[in-house]
Amino acid sequence: MTEKQSVDRPLERPGDQPQMTQKEVLRSITGVLASFFAAMLASTIVAIALPTIMDALDGTQTDFNWVITAALLANAATTPIWGKLADLFDKKKLLQLGIIIFVFGSMLAGFAINIPMLMGARVIQGVGMGGLTAMGMAVIGTVIPPRERGRYSGYFGGVMAAATAGGPLLGGLIVDSPLGWRWTFFIGVPIAIVSMVLIHKTLYIAHIARKVYIDWAGAVLVTISVSTLLIWVSYVGKEGFFEFNSWQTYVMVGGSLVLIALLIWVEGRVPEPVIPLRIIATRTTALAILASISIGVAMFGTGAFLGQYFQVARDATPTIAGIMTLPMIAGNLFGSVFSGQLISRYGRWKIFLVIGSIANVGALALLGTMAHDTDYWILALGMFFNGLGMGFMMQNLVLAVQNTVKVTDIGTASSSVAFFRSVGGAAGVAVLGAMLSDKVGVLVTDALTSAHLISPDGSGGAAGGTSLNLSNMPPAVRAIYESSFGDATGVVFMTSAAVAVVALVCILFIKEVPLRRTI
Repeated sequence: MTEKQSVDRPLERPGDQPQMTQKEVLRSITGVLASFFAAMLASTIVAIALPTIMDALDGTQTDFNWVITAALLANAATTPIWGKLADLFDKKKLLQLGIIIFVFGSMLAGFAINIPMLMGARVIQGVGMGGLTAMGMAVIGTVIPPRERGRYSGYFGGVMAAATAGGPLLGGLIVDSPLGWRWTFFIGVPIAIVSMVLIHKTLYIAHIARKVYIDWAGAVLVTISVSTLLIWVSYVGKEGFFEFNSWQTYVMVGGSLVLIALLIWVEGRVPEPVIPLRIIATRTTALAILASISIGVAMFGTGAFLGQYFQVARDATPTIAGIMTLPMIAGNLFGSVFSGQLISRYGRWKIFLVIGSIANVGALALLGTMAHDTDYWILALGMFFNGLGMGFMMQNLVLAVQNTVKVTDIGTASSSVAFFRSVGGAAGVAVLGAMLSDKVGVLVTDALTSAHLISPDGSGGAAGGTSLNLSNMPPAVRAIYESSFGDATGVVFMTSAAVAVVALVCILFIKEVPLRRTI
């Protein structure tokens, strides 16, 4: 069979597919890597630009949290749906559809004139990102045997690291340039379009036609239950909203629990469930999911709040803030590529998960000691080992799951891990952001009271702890806010370190299964 035939011609059965050469595989996944880069770039650029965006659109800390959470939530809620569609329909067309949705959301976000419009655009972006994430993993699982997958997961890790490194730097340069923050959303559009062209020209995947069943009930229940819980987490206890002991809490939490119970009942009875219980109930997948939730909290939390810390507490420009996060990116890049290459060579993967989880816990605990005047070398050390731990764990947890399921379930199993990781990230940003906001509010109030800028009862009209419109604060109040923000940020990372211990425990109990050499 010629090279063209081996790549271009659809095959009748997955078991008949010959193993592709490295050149053929790289040719096939070039567009997938490009689309993955666009999605990751959108996330990292936004994180570094958000302080400027909040100042421009008069946002609060809660708004800051939800601009991130909205995309993560949409990503989480739709990832299992995309994953199931990957097992039912043409993966190539689904990937292109995800790109179109992502481009539309990015354009809408760039033209946003207020916070609600920006949040709505981020939801659309998140839906597209869910498609790019789920389809990318499904494509990798379809064309590459598990034993070789570590090498190509390393490429994905490298792309992730490049986007994570380039995002803050590029975002900072764009925000500080005459282009302004809106171009942090527009910049991903041409990259996404190029990736669509590459996918059209280079990606060939055999599609096996079979009877289709869409679990619409499961999809709706997943979306509503997760959304309701995260909305409750974000606003409970906030001034002007509702308390823990309130009818809103009982309705939202109680309703979510009922919906989750109904979801489990539905998923156990439909022929093609969005979240297949028979897959996620297996030992490796269940433990990987629990670990992924924990990792999601740490990954998205550190990415969201480090850039904000450097800009607010250290008075860095967006460009300098991006440069200051480079140690984390270097660790991520090294961990992803190094572990991927060694896994492909030796076929051992659990040791990297264990080392990564230990490094992650230690790094987050170190970052948990930060204050507004912490020496940068301490922060750089924590960021490097945090990135290293993430690089060792992220793709390799998915690899461990893909190695234990049938090829027909790879899309669903992979997307289930990504789904719960995104849920953990969305919940983490919401909860950690709420904790940060409360801590900043207490410290600011205490400092303003000590400076006699407000009375002990909180009156006096000075800024509170939630506004991020720093340019309109009086200089004395702004200085107090910035130092209080820096002193409060440590709570985010110390809490993340405690959550990361869960990932370590789960990984220790995962049984290492030799990687398959066949698809």
